[in-house]
This record gives sequence, structure tokens and C-alpha cells, in this order.
Amino acid sequence: MAKGEGSESGSAAGLLPTGILQAAERPAQEPKKKQQLSICNKLCYAVGGAPYQVTGCALGFFLQIYLLDVAQVDPFSASIILFVGRAWDAFTDPLVGFCISKSSWTRLGRLMPWIIFSTPLAIIAYFLIWFVPDFPQGQALWYLLFYCLFETLVTCFHVPYSALTMFISTEQSERDSATAYRMTVEVLGTVLGTAIQGQIVGQADTPCLQDPNGSALASEGTNHTQSATSLKETQNAYLLAAGVIASIYVICAVILTLGVREQREPYETQQAEPMSFFRGLRLVMSHGPYVKLIAGFLFTSLAFMLVEGNFALFCTYTLGFRNEFQNLLLAIMLSATFTIPIWQWFLTRFGKKTAVYTGISSAVPFLILVAFMKSNLIITYVVAVAAGISVAAAFLLPWSMLPDVIDDFHLKQPQSHGTEPIFFSFYVFFTKFASGVSLGISTLSLDFAGYQTRGCSQPARVKFTLKMLVTIAPIVLILLGLLLFKLYPIDEEKRRQNKKDLQALREEASSSGCSDTDSTELARIL
Repeated sequence: MAKGEGSESGSAAGLLPTGILQAAERPAQEPKKKQQLSICNKLCYAVGGAPYQVTGCALGFFLQIYLLDVAQVDPFSASIILFVGRAWDAFTDPLVGFCISKSSWTRLGRLMPWIIFSTPLAIIAYFLIWFVPDFPQGQALWYLLFYCLFETLVTCFHVPYSALTMFISTEQSERDSATAYRMTVEVLGTVLGTAIQGQIVGQADTPCLQDPNGSALASEGTNHTQSATSLKETQNAYLLAAGVIASIYVICAVILTLGVREQREPYETQQAEPMSFFRGLRLVMSHGPYVKLIAGFLFTSLAFMLVEGNFALFCTYTLGFRNEFQNLLLAIMLSATFTIPIWQWFLTRFGKKTAVYTGISSAVPFLILVAFMKSNLIITYVVAVAAGISVAAAFLLPWSMLPDVIDDFHLKQPQSHGTEPIFFSFYVFFTKFASGVSLGISTLSLDFAGYQTRGCSQPARVKFTLKMLVTIAPIVLILLGLLLFKLYPIDEEKRRQNKKDLQALREEASSSGCSDTDSTELARIL
């Protein structure tokens, strides 16, 4: 009997693969090697952020002046287009986040199909925004329709792309590094958007009227013909810029799709049933660090959006640099591009909260200088270069801090997977809604101040209103945002502790997953 049992055991052992026997003999699972992203992976991921920034920069800086002076939409209708378009854009972010959270994993991943299928429709809608239709009575409806359509489609690209940050690696340091690459490319995207749109459009001489009321125009017929010809050239220049930007959009989407692969969290694959969207939303919006983070960045983002939306009009009419504003924008964005790596080093050396206070507050002295200085081109260029340093911090820090909040949430709610799109979509929702409010209010303010469409100059009230919108209002909003950041609880010590705890959770989940797999294989072989 004893001999029979021994023979049976030996036969079973001979049937088992060596890998299973070795796994059974190991007292504990060896720790996994750190997942390293190659530079190529990071660059491919980073390039995916360019389409949103290139198109967003062109729309943010130029759409207002395009509607007013090129499409010749009245200021009230333009304010409705800008506000409703941004408000609709903000509404679509949580809607798309909800749809993504319900999406199942495919061979391409859960997020990539959204990026792939939204791209061709988005570039068509973007091109039609910059097209002037032949029916003047329906122009406002035309721009509102295609503006809202484009914002919906670009949301279907940007929300999954933003959430992709959590799925390119499980290592916090690798995600931070990839985020720095992304922010650098995104600022380069704003440089491209500014350079392409500004330089192409700047070559065309946008006509203006010395007397918008038409009371003292000499040679009215000749002026009208020359003005119509020049206006048509400007419209064609906007279409050419739109075509170039649409091509960049497609190229970047292709690189992102081919160069990045989504990775699932080990503990997520063990969950049998995903959490419902509304339960996930309730948990996300009750997470204290998230609420405090978006509240702080809501005010600071609103400040920079006010500057962005009114900068072209401010340079053209208040400072009198009609032919220089595109070059000033380029100076700001180039400065921001070169300082992104510096801010990445700064936040790793001194911490992210310190970087927030230092980077965003550095814009205040330059805004004060712009508010009180007289029109001087050299000083304006110096201020533009210095302002780019603060713009770089405003670009980098929100997206660098949001993954820390999500990690903190996963530790407190380890069973709540699939909530990443909710975090990113509602952060973008609040910032876009604030942007819509800022653009709507600023354009209405210009209307009340007496803005004159296609005027070569504007009344003193309009110039004063533009100065308030670009200087005083952003300063107040920045200071309010920095006060709210005092309440943000995740400092460097807390972040390091979360990293250790989360790594332990991943190792435990991986160990459990390996044990389940080995048990299943053993049962099948026996």
C-alpha cells in the first residue's frame, strides 16, 4: 500500500509542468520588476495631446476676433455662440465619461476605439467652423451648430486620452514622467496652433473701417470693393490654417494609436462586475482631495482663460499692436515650452504644492505691469516671455496632481475600478464650463461697452474693459485659487506613503491572480 501511494505521487509529479512545481516550492512570490516606459512610448503618448491643444489654442485665441471682424457676427450673437459652445462642451465631458465607463475592453483597449472613430468626424467639423456661409441670416446658427459638434467630437478624443494616463503604466514615477512629456508636447501644440493660425492669418490684411457708422466715408463704392476683396482673402487664410491644423490632428492621432498600449490594473481584472456610473460619481465627488483640487484649479484656469480669450483684442485695440499680437502669442508659448522641463524638475525637487504656489503666482507681477504700463512693444515682449513661465506651470501641474488624487481614491475605495474617466471628465467639465462663462461674460461686456465690429479703433470704454478682463480680473482669480490650494491635503509625504500602499495592493492582487491561475491549471492537468 505504501509503495502504491508513493508510485501514484511520483506519477502525478511527473505529469506536472516544471513551472507549477517551482511555483509551489517558492515560499513567496518574487517582486515584479518596475515597469519602465521607453522614450518612444512616452513620445507617442505625448503626441496624442497635441490635437486638443492645437485646435483649442486656435479657437481660444482667434475664434472671438474671427466671429466679430471676419464673419461679422454681432457681439451679442457671438457671446451666445461662445458661451453655449463652451457650456455644451462642458456638458459632454461627463456624458462621454459615462459612456466610456460603460465601455467594455476590446482588442484595442477600452479607450482607444473612442480616439480612433472620433478623429475623422472631428476634423470635418473643425474645418466648417472656419468657413463663412453665404446666408448671412443663418450664420449664428451655422457657427453654433458646428462649434458644438466639434467640441463633442474632440471630447470623445480628449477624455479617453486624459484617462489613458492611468493605463500606460502602474508606476507613479513613470506616469509623472510621461505627463511631463505630454505637457511639453501640448505646449508645443499651442505653439503650433499659435504659429500656424497667427502667421497664416497675419499675412492677410483684415480690413477695418475708419468710421464704422459710415457717416464720412469717401469714395464709398471703391472702399466697399477693396474691403470685400480683402475680407475674402482673410476668410481664405482662416480656411488654409484650418486645413493645416486638421492634418496635424490626423497625424498625431495615428501616432498615438500605433505607439501606445493600454494596461489594466491587476486588481481591476479580478472584479466581476463594474461599478455603476452614478455610484462611482457619488464616490468621486465626495472624495475630499479631488473636490479641493478642482476648486483651486477652477479659479486659476478661469484666470488664464480670460487672458487667452481676450488677448488678441487687447493687443489689437488697447495696446495698438494690430500686426504684432500673433508674434506676442508665439513668444508666450515658446517661453512656456522651454520652461516645462524646469517645472518638472522643480516639482520633483520641492514638491507639487510648492510648485503650484511658485509657478502660478509668478504671473501676478507681470499682469500688474501690463495693467499700469503704457503701450511699449519691447516691454510687452519681455512681459510675454515672462508670462510664458507661469503658463507652463498652469499647463503641467493640474495633470500631474490629478493621478495622485486617483491613487488616493483607489486606496480608500479599492473595489471601485473604472472611475478614472469620471475623475478626468468632471475636471475638464468644470474648467470648460468656467471657460464658457468667461468668454460669454467678456464678449457681453464688450457689447455693453460699445464694441464696434471691424473698427480700426475702439472707444475708450472698450479699451478699459479689455484691460480689466486681461489684468485685474485674472489677478483676483489667481489669488482666490491659491487660497483654496491651502486646503489640498496631499503633500509629498502623503504622496510617498500612498505610493507604497498602492504598490503593496498591486503585489497582493498579482499574487492572488497567480495563485488562482496555477490552481486552475493544476486542476485541468489532474
